[in-house]
Amino acid sequence: MVPRFIRELIPRRETRTHLGAVVVALKSLTWMQWALFWSSWFAWACDAIDYVAVSFTVPLLSIQFGKSTNAITTAMTLTLLLRSVGAVIFGMMSDRFGRKWPLVVNLLICCVLELGSGFVDTFSQFLAFRALFGIAMGGIWGLSSSSALENLPVELRGLASGILQQAYVVGTIFSAVINLTLVAEHGWRLLFWTAAGITCFAAVIRSLVPESPFFLHVKEQEKAKGTNTSQNFLRQTREMLKLHWPLCIYAVLLMTGFNFLSHGSQACAYLDLYPTYLQVTKGFSDHDATVATIIGNCGAVIGGAIGGWLSQYIGRRLTIVSFVLLVGVFIPLWVLPSTFSPLSAGAFWIQFGVQGAWGVVPIQLAEMSPPAFRATFPGVVYQLGNMVSAASAQIEATGGDHLKTTIMKDGVLTVVPDYATVQAIFIGSVAAFLVVIAIIGPEKHGSNFGDETVDNTSQISRHEVDEKNIA
Repeated sequence: MVPRFIRELIPRRETRTHLGAVVVALKSLTWMQWALFWSSWFAWACDAIDYVAVSFTVPLLSIQFGKSTNAITTAMTLTLLLRSVGAVIFGMMSDRFGRKWPLVVNLLICCVLELGSGFVDTFSQFLAFRALFGIAMGGIWGLSSSSALENLPVELRGLASGILQQAYVVGTIFSAVINLTLVAEHGWRLLFWTAAGITCFAAVIRSLVPESPFFLHVKEQEKAKGTNTSQNFLRQTREMLKLHWPLCIYAVLLMTGFNFLSHGSQACAYLDLYPTYLQVTKGFSDHDATVATIIGNCGAVIGGAIGGWLSQYIGRRLTIVSFVLLVGVFIPLWVLPSTFSPLSAGAFWIQFGVQGAWGVVPIQLAEMSPPAFRATFPGVVYQLGNMVSAASAQIEATGGDHLKTTIMKDGVLTVVPDYATVQAIFIGSVAAFLVVIAIIGPEKHGSNFGDETVDNTSQISRHEVDEKNIA
């Protein structure tokens, strides 16, 4: 007999969205729904601007503090490792007190720490600020995704998910523009100060947008039923973990695969080796490598929007599997050519596939999340997966130390690390893992957030009552 997770890979006909329904839903959106979505999108973009400020200024920071490149990247590693702490802290605050003010406070803390990073005089001070920034940064994604998606009609969730996720790519590109236009003339500190100002602006915008109507509605329902999760929230969390621990483990494994896929293929951060691969293994100039990565990022933005939109029709898991398989198909074009045009095309299609799959992530996590923890659960599992995958660049760099190839450089045959082969093997392995983990996982395509929130809260409350009776 065919397993259930295979039979349900394509969602039931009644949960699929027709194109006409998407158009009608777009026309029906209120200013409140637009404002909640785009203020959340902006917050997530600011997260990228703040984080990659270090990525783009590593050489300048090395000179400023008299440290090696590896020492400077320690700041990025600390940021990645501590993001899970922030996801727990700010996620629980949001699920208990609301979407608005926890996100505003979160953004303001990011602003202060980013500003402080631009004023430091010693490397120890810089590490301390970036470590604290990692905690603050960890809260942004979970709070932004819950605010952006929970208030939208079911018909728009997929498309909105894809657009929301690509805010990070847009933020990275924007940070690159600041770096190219201002840093060369005014120094590295200006990038951090500019990023802090933009983040403060995002906090002001979010403070002007009202609280999430969905959150307020759920709290009213809970109060009417006597199951207010704002009280005894830690106990509610323990009960959720007892009931949903297999889901939590699965979600962390899923996000580990996704983060390995993106970090192993993208050009969004200094620790990701794609630009290094183009310059070292293919002999590209810094300019050509930059242009190729921009082309790849364009594919990422387009792929993310299309992937999220498509998932509304064919389901979340099938969309993820389809785009990950697309990544596998274009690996040869990504690594085998030696000239600019085909390699740039390969970068475009690889990022189209990677971010097409990623475009489904916000809504897939939101729909599978225990409803009373829709800010905490997605944010924590996302950041735990990010933490596990932080070693992506080190894995690829170690592979390059063991696999060598030769290129003609300045008329001389030169032995260089074979990052092409390393990345092909790495991404192929991760893609295979992600296909399997996506297929066997749960999917609640088109679920009604409101109804399931009440049902889930009642389930936890009944579980508490049973334990008390037993006691």
